[in-house]
Amino acid sequence: MTPIAAFHQGIDYLLQGSATQQHAYHTLQELRIFTILQEYSPVLVGTVPIDINIDDSDLDIICEVYHFTDFQVIVDHYFSRMRGYRYTYKLVEGVPRAVCSFHYNDWLIQLFAQPVAAVQQYGYKHMVVEHRILQLIDSSFRQQIRALKASGVKTEPAFAKLLQLEGDPYAALLELFDWSDEQLMQLLDKTIGKGDD
Repeated sequence: MTPIAAFHQGIDYLLQGSATQQHAYHTLQELRIFTILQEYSPVLVGTVPIDINIDDSDLDIICEVYHFTDFQVIVDHYFSRMRGYRYTYKLVEGVPRAVCSFHYNDWLIQLFAQPVAAVQQYGYKHMVVEHRILQLIDSSFRQQIRALKASGVKTEPAFAKLLQLEGDPYAALLELFDWSDEQLMQLLDKTIGKGDD
């Protein structure tokens, strides 16, 4: 399995993964996204890095952005000719956020920009928690997650359902971010009963 540190050190780890992960790597390399956006510390998050993607999964890249006008100029310049290109900017609870999306090589690619370090953004934290859980449990759990996603359930709600987490699934998973492996194993043994020894 991919070490957590690899997630914020580029995308080379994808080359050691599944055919889908390798295709994602080559797609992103063709676009030079990580070079173009280097100053924004881009990190690929979501289901593809942790190999729980389904057929219609997209490639989500989070960025640390403070000057949104400059960011828009860059993404417009490089990606505005891509199929389905769209750029939106809004304030969410007073925090500026931008989303740029387009299609390339059968992928929907989405760039998420916030004035927050990538490794502190919720998308990254959710992925890390999910990755750690997948490392601690047998492969049938991964298959159950994929099955739920294929039925239309989003990733975080799928994890919350299988782990029997109450309340808002996104907040509930965030609470697990600082848990130790031992604490996660106790949760898995209690709710799933299939943690690896």
